[in-house]
Parts: sequence; C-alpha cells; structure tokens
Amino acid sequence: MHEAQASRTAFRVAVRRAAHQVLDTPRVFDDPLAVAIIGAEAASQLASGTSLRGQLAARPLRAFMAVRSRYAEDELARAVQDGVRQYGILGAGLDTFAYRNPHRAAGLRVLEIDHPATQEWKRDQLRTAGITIPPEVVFAAVDFERQSLAYGLETAGFHRDEPAFFSWLGVVPYLTDRAFGDTLAFLAALPAGSGVVFDYSVARSSLKFAERLALDALSARVAAVGEPFQLFFEPQQLAERLRRAGFRQIEDLGPDEINARYFSRRADGLRVKTNLGHLLSARI
Repeated sequence: MHEAQASRTAFRVAVRRAAHQVLDTPRVFDDPLAVAIIGAEAASQLASGTSLRGQLAARPLRAFMAVRSRYAEDELARAVQDGVRQYGILGAGLDTFAYRNPHRAAGLRVLEIDHPATQEWKRDQLRTAGITIPPEVVFAAVDFERQSLAYGLETAGFHRDEPAFFSWLGVVPYLTDRAFGDTLAFLAALPAGSGVVFDYSVARSSLKFAERLALDALSARVAAVGEPFQLFFEPQQLAERLRRAGFRQIEDLGPDEINARYFSRRADGLRVKTNLGHLLSARI
C-alpha cells in the first residue's frame, strides 16, 4: 500500500463481507456490523443493486472472503476454550470482531494491528457508523515491511509470556518473504497453546490453466491500486516451513475441504471454486 494511504483492498474485502450479509442465505459468516462499517454510500449501493449484485464472477471470491473470517473465528473459539485470552488481528482492516466480541465475558483482549493510515481511516469509519470501541480493544500501529510485530505489540501492552491467538487474513500475499518469515518467527516463539490462522495464495505452477487466468486477472486488479501480490506458496512446502519454525498442529484447507465443511447442501450454489487461495491454521 502507499505511504500515508489507507488500504484500498481492505475496503473491497469489507464490501464483500457486507455483500455476504445482504445477498447470501444462509450466511456462512454472520456479521451484524459488516454493512454499517463500510459507510452509508457503499451500503446504499449494495442495497440498491449498483455494487456487487449480479456479478456472478464475484460470488466465489465473496464466498472465500466470508469463509476465511468464519474459519478464523471458529479457530479462535477453540483457542479461547483452551485458555487463550489474547487475540491479535494482523492487518485488521475493517474487521468488526472486536466490536461484537462473543468472548468478552471470558476476558478476551483484542489487539488490532495494522498500518497507521488504515487504522486512522478505520477509526473514522467506526465514529461515522456509531460503533463504540470497547475498553478491551487496543490499536497497535505497525508497518509490517518497516517495523517488527514485536515492537508494535510491546507498545500495545501485549503479554509475550502468555499464550495468544492471531488471525492474519488478506495480508500474506502482499508481503515479502522476509516480512512473512519475521512474523512467523515471532509467532512461533510464543508460549505453548498459541496459534495463528492465515490465508495464502497458491503458487501459479500448481494451478490449472483456468485458475491461472483467474489469478492473472485478480493480480492485475490489486496491482492497479498499488497493492500487488508478492508471495505465493506450494502447500506442502509451506507446511514443512511451519514445522521447521516450531508449529506442531497444522491444518490446510483447499477448496474441496472448505466447501465440504462450510458450503455443503446449499441451494444457492455459493462455494469456493478455485484453488487460488488456501486457509491455514497452525498451533504451537
């Protein structure tokens, strides 16, 4: 993303999460704040049919955007059940979990980590929408390519000696390998019981011809707004890299696994249709 500018892809992701609330029944991911946080203009366009409605090609991507948030929150719920009380959202964008936190009574503390410009924009969106920031939510401003995650979390009062769970959605494909590796090393050094969920882009060499065309089209769109994809992985090689880093429990979901778990027996046909992106959960 450009210096001093909020992420434009973060807004597009938020609009697709909102569209899922409006267009899809039943919802795979229920977010009562998703429409409000995108702003009145975008919400009006969505309601009137001038935004994402009718774009059939957008449905599989919308499905992936919705299900990755559902998967992250499902994995978080397991972590909370196991005693985790710190949740870090890396590259939070317009994610609304912190403002509808179902684990508040359990004492879950939420740290939103993102670029300073994106966080400033989000605060404006929250104020405009009338969404209150709960006292257990802390903002940590971090430029992942220039600052360490450890530094950002320390300034936010993160307890490094206690287990924590992190979501890292819609971020990894935009990073350099060095930035990804540095963050992975930090997470792997956390106490036992910690974990992370992230999505990643599959290497072009592993895709079918039609999927390569879809990847090229998507890559061109994100590059056009100044946020190009940079990082791709072969699933087996990534799993091995995580094991070498110190993660012991690894789950990798491709489209078949995602659809079987979250989109089976739907009448509307909503599902993930390509192998472009995978969801991964790793625990220490």
